[in-house]
Amino acid sequence: MGDFASDASGHRARLRRRLFEGGPKALLDHELVEYLLALAIPRRDTKAQAKKLIAQFGGIGPLLAADAETLQREGLSEGVVAALKIAEATALRLLETRLEGRPVLSSWDALGDYLTAQMAHIAVEEVRVLFLNAKNMLLANEAMWRGSVDSASMHVREVMKRAIAHGATAIIIVHNHPSGDPTPSQADVQLTRELVEAGRHMKVAVHDHVIVGAQGRSSLRAMGLM
Repeated sequence: MGDFASDASGHRARLRRRLFEGGPKALLDHELVEYLLALAIPRRDTKAQAKKLIAQFGGIGPLLAADAETLQREGLSEGVVAALKIAEATALRLLETRLEGRPVLSSWDALGDYLTAQMAHIAVEEVRVLFLNAKNMLLANEAMWRGSVDSASMHVREVMKRAIAHGATAIIIVHNHPSGDPTPSQADVQLTRELVEAGRHMKVAVHDHVIVGAQGRSSLRAMGLM
């Protein structure tokens, strides 16, 4: 037992040294997860479990994005789940700082990176709305509903009601495609056009509808669909 603990400690020390000297890219995905698990499960070899989790969830992104209940159903302890969720929260917070105090439209790449990290690996479709003021500063980022973007007329009323409540003069619609393919569907295009029409009457501009997925992201404005 003492030899095993010593080997595990030495292995983690080598991972730590590589991370310190080489930065984030120095460790493979399974090594990052392995180290996270080691923080919650001391004195145990966590490499095999890290590789199994990444394979099971389809990558480090879907693993970190999985909700706590899903992770616990896989038999993970609260300590392990907390380690994974704190890693996700920290990554998102870091990306958020690139947007703070800056007009959203002049931080488009940073916004796209944040939205992709936040939504690309969610297992169900989620629609979020970014509410902006006259200077295109972010007022709120709200998850409006989960599930299909069908029943567009109902959703349009919800979005415009929230825009008025926030005093927003513009919005950006964002949702994910769990399939990974960010290609807009006909329902996506229809929702966008109904929002643009409603916004015209309410003096709320619709800057874009962005779709994110594991394979990338697409902009309906850039595609000429709105």
